[in-house]
Amino acid sequence: MPEANEVLLRSLTPSVLGILVRRGIDFAAAEDAVQDALVEAVRVWPADPPRDPKGWLVTVAWRRFLDATRADAARRRREDLVDEEPVPGPAPAVDDTLQLYFLCAHPSLTPSSAVALTLRAVGGLTTRQIAQAYLVPEATMAQRISRAKRTVSGVRFAQPGDVATVLRVLYLVFNEGYSGDVDLAAEAIRLTRQLAALIDHPEVAGLLALMLLHHARRAARTAPDGSLVPLAEQDRGRWDTGAIAEGVEILQAALARDRLGEFQAQAAIAALHADAPTAEETDWVQIVEWYDELARLTDSPVVRLNRAVAVGEADGPRAGLAALAALDDSLPRHTAVAAYLNERDGDLATAALLYAEAARKAPNLAERGHLTRQAARLNARGSR
Repeated sequence: MPEANEVLLRSLTPSVLGILVRRGIDFAAAEDAVQDALVEAVRVWPADPPRDPKGWLVTVAWRRFLDATRADAARRRREDLVDEEPVPGPAPAVDDTLQLYFLCAHPSLTPSSAVALTLRAVGGLTTRQIAQAYLVPEATMAQRISRAKRTVSGVRFAQPGDVATVLRVLYLVFNEGYSGDVDLAAEAIRLTRQLAALIDHPEVAGLLALMLLHHARRAARTAPDGSLVPLAEQDRGRWDTGAIAEGVEILQAALARDRLGEFQAQAAIAALHADAPTAEETDWVQIVEWYDELARLTDSPVVRLNRAVAVGEADGPRAGLAALAALDDSLPRHTAVAAYLNERDGDLATAALLYAEAARKAPNLAERGHLTRQAARLNARGSR
C-alpha cells in the first residue's frame, strides 16, 4: 500500500474512533470495528481510492460493528443502530483525538496499561512497536492491551482520565515519530499544544517545550542517504531557530513557577544543547546538573545512562566509564555508550568491538547502520 495512504489512515483513525464512540458503541467494540475497516482500506484503496476517506472508514467500521453483533441477543438495540447508520457523505469535522487520549488514560487502568492502549488504539503503533518501547515480549504486550480494552469497555466517552498518563503517552508517541518508522511527531506536538491551551500546568508546558526543542533539530538528524547524523556533527544552520526560541520561552515560563517536573528537566537539557553555537561550546557541566535533577525525579536507569555520557563530556571519558560501570549492562544502548566512551578514552580496538556488538542490538535499521559504520571506521584506522 502506498506510504501516503498509510499516513492518511493513521491520521484518520482517532476521528473515526471518536465518531463511533459518540454514537453509542463501547470503546473496545469501536476499536475492533475501526481496525477491521483499516484492514479493508488497505485491501481496497490502492485500486479504488474513496473521494471521502473519513466517511468511507466510518461507514465500513459501522457495518463491521453490526456484522460482529449479528449473533448477539440484543436484536432490538441492533435494529436501532441500523436506523442510526450515518448517511453517505462527508463525515463531521470534529477532532476527538485528545478526548480519546483521556478516555484511554482512565483511572481504572494502570498507567502502563493506559499508555499501551492509547499507543495502540489512538497512536496507531503496532503491538510490536509498543512492546519494544516497554522492553517486554510482544505476546506480553498483546495481553496487556487486551486486558486494558476489556477494562475500559463501557466507560463514558466524556469521563476524564489522568493528565500525567496522557502526558506520558504524548511523549512516547512523539519519540516514536521522532526516531521510529512512523511520522507521529508533528501530531504529538499539535495535541500537546491543545492540551496546553486547556490546562495551565508547568509539566504540560515542559513537555511542549521539550518537543519543540527536539523537533527543531529534525532536519539535521539525517544525511541525504537516510543515515543518522550524531548531534555533535549536525549542521546547526539547519536547526529551526523559531521553534528553538519558542521552546526556550515556554520552558522559562514553566521553570519560573518553581514546580519542577521531569519534562521541564528534559527540556532544560535540550535547551542547553540548542543554545550552544558549536558542539565544543556545549555546557556539559550544567547538563550533568540537570541530569542529576532528572535522576532524582525519575530514578530512571535510562536517565542515568544518558548522564554517564554527559559526565564523560564534562569530566572526561574515564569518569563517564566509571558512571557507566554502576549501571546494568543489559540496558538498551548501554553497549553503544560504552563504545563511545572507550573511543573517547583512546581504546579504539575495544570501541570497535563494542560498536559492532551495539549494532547487532540496535532497535532500528538507521541506528544499526550508524553503529556499523562507526565500527568500520575504527577498524579501518586500526589496520593502517
